[in-house]
Amino acid sequence: MPLYNRLKEHRARLGINQQELGKLVGASRQTVSLIERGDYSPSVTLALKIAKVCGVTVEDIFRYEEEAL
Repeated sequence: MPLYNRLKEHRARLGINQQELGKLVGASRQTVSLIERGDYSPSVTLALKIAKVCGVTVEDIFRYEEEAL
């Protein structure tokens, strides 16, 4: 999947666990875990909420790279 993220780093900097982040952004702990592992791409709305809670831009957390063919 070409969407990479640094969510775990930003969450750790805030000192909160996946459950707490989920509550702050209106998602489940499982969703946060899937995003951190790169197994789920969040909606634009969820990505914006995560960035706001972390106090950074979406681009600071998420990075899209084209896959080479």
